[in-house]
Amino acid sequence: MIRATLEGHIGRITLARPKAHNALTRQAMGEMQAALESWAESDIRAVIITGEGRSFCAGASLDELGDGGWDNNPLTPLCTTVEGFRAPVIAALNGGVFGGGVDLALACDFRIGVEGMKMFVPPARLGIHYEPEGIARAVQRLGAQMARRVFLLAEKFEAEALLAHGFLDELVAPEALGPRVEEMADTLAALAPMAVQGMKQTIVETSQNRLDITAAKARVRACFASRDHAEGLAAQREKRSPKFTGS
Repeated sequence: MIRATLEGHIGRITLARPKAHNALTRQAMGEMQAALESWAESDIRAVIITGEGRSFCAGASLDELGDGGWDNNPLTPLCTTVEGFRAPVIAALNGGVFGGGVDLALACDFRIGVEGMKMFVPPARLGIHYEPEGIARAVQRLGAQMARRVFLLAEKFEAEALLAHGFLDELVAPEALGPRVEEMADTLAALAPMAVQGMKQTIVETSQNRLDITAAKARVRACFASRDHAEGLAAQREKRSPKFTGS
């Protein structure tokens, strides 16, 4: 199960199946997808995804996978939705990240981890081929050689190695995770949303080799012509914090 709430400009999704390492059932993935879709037209400026217990996420529930394959694995479109969501998404990695949970974490824009966490992708030990889209995301984020270690060797990585290899943006003590992630979300919420969301789209498109330069240039012009740009300049002159409206 999951809990999803939208308060002000910040959406929060908590994976709440700790006894199963927050493995996602089809129902839970559907609920996450529905929450993100319902927030898409709101004035949302940041999303936090985290888990309960000792693990962040163990990917798709193998209890449902059984002996067959998932030709239409719902985790793949969910991760695509997270990656393409218009507001930045922060993964608050409260513990271990396993299997498809790695793809969910990599689909987020930022990953904050806790000391003592681990990352492990076991499909090669189970005779399973990881989803191609997930492998592609790992190559884009971590590089091809790191992806080989993750998927082909099924190597286990400790927290410090995850930070060194760029899987994590920051590593904090467990008790510092909540405050740090909230601080980051508040920072994102205070920035000019048209600029942040437009640049996120440009980054995602560029990483996937599908940048629409004409559309990106249009976003640049729209930002220069926006009220938020005028507000940013005025706030700078007046030495105060800007108040952006997304217009």
